[in-house]
Amino acid sequence: MTEPLLSRGADRSLTDQLATRFAERIRQRLLAPGARLPSVRECARRHEVSPTTVVAAYDQLLAQGLVEARRQRGFFVRGPQAEPRGAPAEASPAPLHRTPLPVSATTLIRGMFQPPGAQPMPGLGTLPVDWLDAGLIGSALRKVSTAPGRAALQYGEPAGEARLRRALATRLADLGVRAAPEQIVTSVGATHALDIVTRTLAKPGDSVLVDEPGWSVEYARLAALGLRVLPVPRGPEGPDLAVMQRLIEAQPPGARPRLYVTVSVLHNPTGASLSLQSAHRVLQLAQAHDLVIVEDDTYAHFAPPHLPRLAALDALERTVYVGGFSKILTPSWRVGYLAAPPALVDRLVDAKLLSTLTTPSMTELALAHCLEQGLLRRHAERVQRQLDDARTRAVRLVQAHDCRLAAEPRGLFGWVDVGVDTERLSQLLLDDGWLIAPGALFHATHRPTTLMRINFATTQEARFWRALVRARATMAGLS
Repeated sequence: MTEPLLSRGADRSLTDQLATRFAERIRQRLLAPGARLPSVRECARRHEVSPTTVVAAYDQLLAQGLVEARRQRGFFVRGPQAEPRGAPAEASPAPLHRTPLPVSATTLIRGMFQPPGAQPMPGLGTLPVDWLDAGLIGSALRKVSTAPGRAALQYGEPAGEARLRRALATRLADLGVRAAPEQIVTSVGATHALDIVTRTLAKPGDSVLVDEPGWSVEYARLAALGLRVLPVPRGPEGPDLAVMQRLIEAQPPGARPRLYVTVSVLHNPTGASLSLQSAHRVLQLAQAHDLVIVEDDTYAHFAPPHLPRLAALDALERTVYVGGFSKILTPSWRVGYLAAPPALVDRLVDAKLLSTLTTPSMTELALAHCLEQGLLRRHAERVQRQLDDARTRAVRLVQAHDCRLAAEPRGLFGWVDVGVDTERLSQLLLDDGWLIAPGALFHATHRPTTLMRINFATTQEARFWRALVRARATMAGLS
């Protein structure tokens, strides 16, 4: 998987080849806005070329408007607001927000589209393909397709297939969340459900509280909607409530935050879950300041059902619960859902209709079959056992390679301190064929960090950890 060296026998010069390689990474978002390019000396050593060749390649990137030089600091990828030089000047509307997009919010999404047979990548957020049950998926689809009736010939119900919503209500009851089928709205994945809620309850310019560290795509999604992202530090028990309260009260009365978006169970990236005490205090704060809590329970299938859910404690009064199945069943079945207070449901259905009309009936019916027959529950139990074993092995590998877990290992993800800047490390590992998730991806604004997120299920390769040690040594030799 190691990237080939530049070719000295090629028709194109080494300078052109090196500049093209970096330009492709920038355009593919593998090098994101704000990312620092390797130093001239480091790049020359890595690609076995002269420093003069590197300088000339970087000059080409400067001329193309892809990077910028910062005195005494090096070369950095230009932000999306910077038009390539030579592009025609056009009047553009004023931006809706001032919140900077996080570093490479789409990098990990692009990384999910791997060719069949590609090696597991430590930075991805999905299970390995061979952990999933293709037979279960195929059987469920065949079951509902043998007697499709009108479901396959017309739009589905606006709120989602009634059969699935009934099955979801039963599933939620197992988690302590009491929701009638009429309170449930299906969506095209959990991210779409989050988008439905946000578009319904907030408008451009509003403030939204989020966990930090947190999901980079969520930061980018909120910022793209013109919302002001207010990060709340997330600890092992839950959010820092003192900081949350200060953030709320620092805003003028008419501009107070409308929403708090949080992953209460198996938080991404730390794996922490909200304590019962913190959950009660979050709900008290929401009541006092008229906040709606959007609870993203994407990782529910990897967690014990007894862990506190805000929607269960709140009885869906000022909480909207969001769930999905792409993590446990298959990423290609884009089926998500939300459960909401009755007074909000019609507005949420309207927002859904404006974004996707309805959702795919046949997929929803197949998922209902999996829930009704206990097929998904049994599959999830098997995956949990595999994940427990993988987590144990991954922790041993972390420790054996002089890294440290910065949070107690739980669920799918580990939050690991490797002792060096993981953004620089990510570029060295990318040369070696490994995609990691540097900690900068999980902050609302760019900041260097020695942390990275690993997927316990996809970090079983000792080859990856040896590559990490080599890259870390290279960085130490160049510092």
